[in-house]
Amino acid sequence: MRGPVDRLTTRLPEGWRTAIDWFVTIAVAVGAVLAIKAWVVNPYRIPSSSMEPTLHCAEPETGCVARFSDRVLANRFIFHFQDPERGDIIVFETPPAAQERCGAAGTFVKRLIGLPGDKWAERNGVVYINGKPLDEPYLNGGERDKENFRERTIPDGHYFMMGDNRVQSCDSRVWGSIPRENIIGEVFAVYWPPQQIGFR
Repeated sequence: MRGPVDRLTTRLPEGWRTAIDWFVTIAVAVGAVLAIKAWVVNPYRIPSSSMEPTLHCAEPETGCVARFSDRVLANRFIFHFQDPERGDIIVFETPPAAQERCGAAGTFVKRLIGLPGDKWAERNGVVYINGKPLDEPYLNGGERDKENFRERTIPDGHYFMMGDNRVQSCDSRVWGSIPRENIIGEVFAVYWPPQQIGFR
């Protein structure tokens, strides 16, 4: 059975038909990869120690414990079907204040701590949500800071992000919550280095 390309190129010389067939095949493959990256799954690298020890960055950067930075995959379509949940590791675009206050901006990876309407506070390194201490089993004792931040209410449609390594994380405590439209996706797997491969 002949495809549409064969039918359209039937009068051309054999060499031209082969070249066009290859071109169309490559174009479709590249288009499929770009579509998957744009709407389904996209890879990211962990460049800083803000998510240690959950996600590793590479030595000799400050606070990094591994030889190689973790490479993660983010699900870009899941939040079209469900809302982000507390505890999710999220890829997102930072607000302008991140560049001003942290000297970095662009795409960050942090943990979602506060949901729209939550009252968030931090006292002596312990996070409080709606007046109650937040259970954070993903933190090691050495990763907590001793900071104090007064209670603030997270606006509707906004989310509060924090790194697991609180000492090394410039996050929503400094530049505020982010709107829903800044969220790119949820980290669901580490695909490199080999010793870290697994689902989250």
